[in-house]
Amino acid sequence: MKNLFLGSAVLAASTMLSSTAFADYSLTILHLNDLHSRIESINKYDSTCNAEGEAEGKCFGGIARVKTMLDERRDALSNEGKDYLVVDAGDQFQGSLFYTTYKGAAAVEFMNGLGVDVMAVGNHEFDDGSQGLADFIEAAEFPVISGNTHVENEPLLKGKIPGVLVLEKSGEKIGIVSALAEDTDETSSPGEGVRFIQAEDYLKGAVESLEAAGINKIIAVTHAGLSRDKEIAAAVPGIDLIVGGHSHTLLSNTQERAEGPYPVLVENPEGKQVPIVQAYAYGKFLGEIDVTFDDDGNVLSAQGEPILLDASVTPDEAFQARVAELGAPIEELKAKVIGSSEAPIDGARTSCRAGECQMGNLVADAMLDRVKDQGVQIAIQNGGGLRSSIDEGEVTMGEVLTVLPFQNTVATFRLSGADVIAALENGVSKVEEGAGRFPQVAGLKYTWTQSKPAGEGRILAVEVMENGEWVPIDPEKTYGVVSNNYMRSGGDGYKVFAENGANAYDFGPGLELVLADYIAANNGYTPYLDGRITEQ
Repeated sequence: MKNLFLGSAVLAASTMLSSTAFADYSLTILHLNDLHSRIESINKYDSTCNAEGEAEGKCFGGIARVKTMLDERRDALSNEGKDYLVVDAGDQFQGSLFYTTYKGAAAVEFMNGLGVDVMAVGNHEFDDGSQGLADFIEAAEFPVISGNTHVENEPLLKGKIPGVLVLEKSGEKIGIVSALAEDTDETSSPGEGVRFIQAEDYLKGAVESLEAAGINKIIAVTHAGLSRDKEIAAAVPGIDLIVGGHSHTLLSNTQERAEGPYPVLVENPEGKQVPIVQAYAYGKFLGEIDVTFDDDGNVLSAQGEPILLDASVTPDEAFQARVAELGAPIEELKAKVIGSSEAPIDGARTSCRAGECQMGNLVADAMLDRVKDQGVQIAIQNGGGLRSSIDEGEVTMGEVLTVLPFQNTVATFRLSGADVIAALENGVSKVEEGAGRFPQVAGLKYTWTQSKPAGEGRILAVEVMENGEWVPIDPEKTYGVVSNNYMRSGGDGYKVFAENGANAYDFGPGLELVLADYIAANNGYTPYLDGRITEQ
């Protein structure tokens, strides 16, 4: 086979050896993660960029720019006599009208055209159940792997998702292992026949088997998030490099908003430094890490930097033409103006998964407004269900669908005050991980803290709006609640909704239609924060 990954880290990322021994081997990994169906280019808010933005040079990414840069880097590396590998760390599915319209078919077509060498399964690859992933794998011209994803009881996927690959390049054997976030059954829809093994438990065995076969360069391609990647690196000996995704983390040595250096280094149980890389999301960057190994598979250096795919990168013409062809049927829907906003509406992942955010207020307000005549007092929306911001000025249906791409429906039910508090406890239980369960609310105020362990009283106070006044929630009282059908069925850990929600109706209007109607009714909308969520 023709591609590779690399192994054990010993020196800091910035280390450059002054000389290279004859037996040393270098490999460059070009990597993507969390494209989330951003087939078209994006603006600074990570939503679809328009023709005006392209003309003004304000757009980033888009699959045609990814193609251009991949080809440029491969050509350059080949001309220098260097080996390389193209890796995708998962979550091609979900996030734009291309996914809403074509599901995984458009994603796999472009991935085949990119010449990807290996892809890890992301949690959102299960958004249309096992069938959606099975169809993607059937069409893929590259391996799709996930070692801790157990599918032996799912006929659609049984035997189709290997956990380990061994690739050979320039006579060097490279072992590739993979792991997926263990809570995928909560964040997506894999079905009862799929279960997820603890990543460390699986990876230890997989790495030991590779080492027993004489393979000493081992790369983990994961979709678990940076915090989990750090835990994996610290717990599993023998992993030499982790190429990750899921947390949408920008690691960089030059970008102002980077959340850490590229690569991040973590000491493993053998005292070796393991480099971890990730390249943000949405195709805005192409990661590039060059790793040099000695003959024993130890990493001598790990250096690189994500490449920003801005307007200076010319989109590949053939890819761009295909994007336009596939986009034509949905242009009319995308272009429909449904209202306007007086200012940008912040729906950034970093905002909506950690505290009150403008998009959370807007969506929760819209949900509550839609069902207020049904005796509903409280709206709870998961921050992870909000996938984009909206720029000021005209708001199109395409922008609304980019914010809410999951085709969720409005769900109403009855819940005790005690269970509402329990739901909020779940919502703030994984805020340190940037988990999508963080609760955006309306008709409700709450105060929370990170100073206590998850699930042990992080919610300090809860108030409900009653007769125009804020009053403490009554644990014994039953309240009308509106959420989305994903959460109502237990998604994002909201099992209390599924188990204790009474008189549930999960088949209300589409959440995107509810938001579009609300914006239309409040044309000239002004985004705001009002202190409904406070942290102590």
